[in-house]
Amino acid sequence: MVKPLDGIRVLDLSHVLAMPTCTMQLADLGAEVIKIEKPEIGDDSRYFGPFINGESAYFMSVNRNKKSLTLDLKQERGREIFKELVKFADVVTENYRPNTMKKLSLDYDNLKKINPKIIYASICCFGHYSIDQQSPGYDIIAQAIGGLMSITGYPDGPPTRVGSSVADIFSGTFATVGILAALRYRDITGEGQSIDISMVDSIFAVLENAVVRYTLTGEVASRIGSSHTSLAPYNAFKAKDGWVVIGIGNDSLWKKFCTAINKEELISHPLYLTNDKRSRNCKQLNEFITAWTKERPAKEIVELLSKDGVPVAEVNTIDKIINDPNIRLRNMLIEMNHPKAGKVKVANSPIRLSKISNDNIQPSPLLGEHTEEVLREILGFSPEEIEKLKMQKVI
Repeated sequence: MVKPLDGIRVLDLSHVLAMPTCTMQLADLGAEVIKIEKPEIGDDSRYFGPFINGESAYFMSVNRNKKSLTLDLKQERGREIFKELVKFADVVTENYRPNTMKKLSLDYDNLKKINPKIIYASICCFGHYSIDQQSPGYDIIAQAIGGLMSITGYPDGPPTRVGSSVADIFSGTFATVGILAALRYRDITGEGQSIDISMVDSIFAVLENAVVRYTLTGEVASRIGSSHTSLAPYNAFKAKDGWVVIGIGNDSLWKKFCTAINKEELISHPLYLTNDKRSRNCKQLNEFITAWTKERPAKEIVELLSKDGVPVAEVNTIDKIINDPNIRLRNMLIEMNHPKAGKVKVANSPIRLSKISNDNIQPSPLLGEHTEEVLREILGFSPEEIEKLKMQKVI
């Protein structure tokens, strides 16, 4: 089966989550991703739990469809081999601190001399073009500095990190978009280029209306729980046996909601007549709706409101969404057969193209699983040369 990125070779120097998310997306789309790891050690995330037969499930979840080549870039011979591989590559990816690759003479300025068409993508917390290049950064740092934690959580609670590592995941996805755009640019001009992705930039870019609300009105967005600054009712409500969310995005839906709960008199209530008025009076509106929802089971609420076309849903726990019929129908939970861990189920790619299938995936590689294959098939190394590199601990 032909895939969109067939024939594209990526040399992946990334680790943990941000750039590995990007290279997994590229691999899912057909790119040959060669993950270059430290001999005997590998990616740090190989040591993140939970573990299955000694293999990290964390690592497996973001490194499918890739090859693993061990290569010691601190040794001159290791750097020479990498530079040879660059001649046969389309993309180089990394998420080290700025200047790390420059110290190894493996930064974009050096690699483009070897291959002018190379596309070099980097992710770091603050970006390579930055006043704060060298400060270390993890997802929680980017979420905090980027402003996301200040608007996440409830007013009487502390600033809250979003439950998944969205700074890593957003920056990885933006890197994917950048690489695809750079590949298209190269198709047109024949030129490669560098891509500089900042985790903080990525968080700032997804703050939605909090930015424009401040620039236009001076209002500093604050924590408002699950409600919305511009829509009401739009919130999580306690049910008798759990939680539901109700999202009323316009006046037509408000009328349907009132009719569904047999409160037609609220349709023309002066405090709730328009979305703007409902937003201004959302506190008492939410209290009224909570009084109604907490007396009913979640499923009953969903069935009742859905019947009239009102956007409503139960708040799923992980065990429930894993077994959701639509998740199963869309094959979003996919099984891979790992050589050590055995059968492992992971989240599938959400990118659905009508001409390709996401149904067959290769498991994440064992450390150095493809070292000999890559050196032999791409660079033409002999068994004797490979054995010598092993003895020298270059691979």
